[in-house]
Amino acid sequence: MKDDLKGLLPLSPATFSILLTLSDEDRHGYGIMQEVARQSEGRYKLGPGTFYDNLEKLIDHGFVKEVPRKSASDDPRRRYYRMTTFGRNLFLAEVSRLDSVVREAKVRLRGAKPKEAL
Repeated sequence: MKDDLKGLLPLSPATFSILLTLSDEDRHGYGIMQEVARQSEGRYKLGPGTFYDNLEKLIDHGFVKEVPRKSASDDPRRRYYRMTTFGRNLFLAEVSRLDSVVREAKVRLRGAKPKEAL
């Protein structure tokens, strides 16, 4: 299964950010966009077009699904989303891949001597 996921990597920054925000709780669309901005300290913001295009792809591939509102008092126009088990496995595979990249970079930087540009 893990090898099957490798063909889907690397994830785009938008896809990774959406899955990251859904990794701990269900959220509605606007809440996901707000959480992406909060996690990046405002350096990365998903516009509605980018967000909903990516969300639609995640749903179509079975990584995310729409779930019922949290309570009857929630705005009925809000749609809540949850990462599926398949989505969690994909997210974990990407986190592992990124961890390997960072480890490799640290090893190389530890032994590298700065070189001046010609």
